[in-house]
Amino acid sequence: MQQGIKIGTRGSPLALAQANDVKARLVAHNDDLTDDMVEIVVIKTTGDRILDRHLMNAGGKGLFTKEIEDALMDGSIDCAVHSSKDMPTRLPDGLVLSTFLPREDARDVFMSAKYSSFAELPEGATLGTASLRRRAMALRIRPDLKVVTFRGNVQTRMKKLAAGEADGTFLALAGLNRLGMKSAATEILSLADFLPAPAQGAVTVEIREGNAAMTALLEPLHCDETALAATAERSFLAALDGSCRTPIAAYATRSGDSMMMHAMLLSLDGKTVFDQTGTCAATLEAAVSLGQDMGTTIREDAGEAFFEALARDIEAEIA
Repeated sequence: MQQGIKIGTRGSPLALAQANDVKARLVAHNDDLTDDMVEIVVIKTTGDRILDRHLMNAGGKGLFTKEIEDALMDGSIDCAVHSSKDMPTRLPDGLVLSTFLPREDARDVFMSAKYSSFAELPEGATLGTASLRRRAMALRIRPDLKVVTFRGNVQTRMKKLAAGEADGTFLALAGLNRLGMKSAATEILSLADFLPAPAQGAVTVEIREGNAAMTALLEPLHCDETALAATAERSFLAALDGSCRTPIAAYATRSGDSMMMHAMLLSLDGKTVFDQTGTCAATLEAAVSLGQDMGTTIREDAGEAFFEALARDIEAEIA
């Protein structure tokens, strides 16, 4: 007899939508599971509590996962559902990302209550974002813009826009799609201008390593193509010691037996860009190597002086 399953998640509308999607897929693909046997457990993370300052001042990406991973390790929950782009590249010992759902659209969108496109923003307009990647991408195209820290879930950011706290902001199209809010996007931005964050648009499920029963239940949900792309992109991120303190972008796509990845490292003001494209065989081992190789090459091209200057610029910005 199948025991009940507890799925851990953050409590934002988007996080809940993702967790409920995993729940529905689990029930649909496993005859021994019924809807009432799968419970969604909401866990408030440190990152959810911090809304008045940049996360870099408080610890970075791990702030959105620590409490959930603690619950996973102590057995309070059986699996955890995350946005892959929020996941640190190093997981706690004993935990693994076992499953990637089919990837949603990875593009960014521009949102504004005043202007119909990013290009329409007037000179000196205020752009709200907490993402260093989006900041750098925007400033390389529009160095005249004033960028302010803008945090909160989708609904919170839309309220801030309506209140006039900024002239525009960016969101991930994947999140809007999952919330049924695609029509709220002012403009869908091109991958050429706004390369996404590594693994953006990919939902992942984290479990305890060696949990064979949970692995078997999740296996029908797994998308090999998404796993390949996310693995390459996260490998690139890891090679650059990337975090929310580094403007890094990467996007990999599979075509038959091969995979191509476009990756970038930017200065905070967007004036300096290290850009590379690479290809590999469509295997997990090759995806890891591709990310490592591209990350190592870009790190060598940039040089330690670039990273030292970047760190100084970020410290000055968030001080």
